Amino acid sequence: MRRRSFICLVGFTALSTPSVFATNNVPLAELARPGRVLMLRHAFAPGTGDPPRFRLSDCATQRNLDEAGRAQARELGERLATAGVGRATVYSSQWCRCLETARLLQLGEVTALPALNSFFSRPQDRQARVSALRAFLAGLPVAGQPVVLVTHQVTINAFADASVPSGGGSIFQLNGSGSPRWLGSIPTH
Repeated sequence: MRRRSFICLVGFTALSTPSVFATNNVPLAELARPGRVLMLRHAFAPGTGDPPRFRLSDCATQRNLDEAGRAQARELGERLATAGVGRATVYSSQWCRCLETARLLQLGEVTALPALNSFFSRPQDRQARVSALRAFLAGLPVAGQPVVLVTHQVTINAFADASVPSGGGSIFQLNGSGSPRWLGSIPTH
């Protein structure tokens, strides 16, 4: 009986937490509307975290995109262009895998934004990064052109309480606050 109650409780929790468990896909064309932001996880980079001697200023010390990740980023850029998003304001974490993903989208100049940096190996930085990201989003024009933020799984999870695959992301509608409205996830294919 206890096991059945536990299973029911887990099932109820999954159903009542849509941002984590539901796949509310929105079409990529949604990003072309004014005041939309795509928070995107970098494309596929084999492994987890970064090597022990990681240095932000040296891509050779980092976990980077492989050829599949590069192809994934280029393909997403093509899908966005087909959906009517040929240009965007693009910001990226300073990690090389994020910067490369952002550039391969071919949506415009890429600007490094430290608020998008990973805190995987420094969980004590979580609150400061999320607060900086919320302040940045609050300052964006609510009717501006599309914005793409290329970041890491830990950042997306901390910001939106959502898990996305490599090269996946969520679209938000800006509202003048640090808590834009979540519209849904982008389809990965």
